[in-house]
Amino acid sequence: MLQELKREAYEANLALPRHGLINLTFGNASAIDRARGIFAIKPSGVAYADLKPADMVLIDLEGRKIEGKLNPSSDTPTHRRLLLAFKDIGGVVHTHSSHATSFAQAGREIPIFGTTHADYFYGDIPVTRKMTAKEIGGGAYEWETGNVIVERFHQGKLDPADFPAVLVNRHAPFTWGKNVAKAVEVAVAVECIAHMALMSLSLEPKLKTIEPALLNKHFKRKHGPGAYYGQTGAGC
Repeated sequence: MLQELKREAYEANLALPRHGLINLTFGNASAIDRARGIFAIKPSGVAYADLKPADMVLIDLEGRKIEGKLNPSSDTPTHRRLLLAFKDIGGVVHTHSSHATSFAQAGREIPIFGTTHADYFYGDIPVTRKMTAKEIGGGAYEWETGNVIVERFHQGKLDPADFPAVLVNRHAPFTWGKNVAKAVEVAVAVECIAHMALMSLSLEPKLKTIEPALLNKHFKRKHGPGAYYGQTGAGC
């Protein structure tokens, strides 16, 4: 089963450059086996073209390396923090995709202007506050990155299922889903949404956000007990 977990994480990581979400080695994906409390994540700094399933590093939820010859991603503590806080997610993705990262660097949420956005999110894609100097330099930067994400969701009373992504202020997006393949899909959607939002604002700088009725219709037809999009049992 752990070899399958490695394969799942490996395939998710390879999907990131394939979808144009990665430059150089800026990004990573992780997949968790909840029953065992173990997740697989990309090794740090290894080029995507050189990755093999066996390279995936296994980490438990206490942060201990269970298996792997290579060092895990430097973002591993952030993944672990999210996996601990959001109990229903099965995978996490981090990218530095250009348009979404532009919003993150500006410290701005991605406004919900249309139905493409509403198909994935029940409102604006949130952004965290800026991290403090102590959080950045205190020796646990990546864990504190996870903390500011969790803080944003707690303070905003946001459901991670309704908002499966966040922009870390001055940094970049993190996404998640019921499994890591879904987290990759959301990462693709976030980049697409960010790109369209920037183009929409260039056409209409005073553009208003989507009407509540249209937001509710598009989000709820794909999510929740009344969802009817797709095939029976196929989910979203």
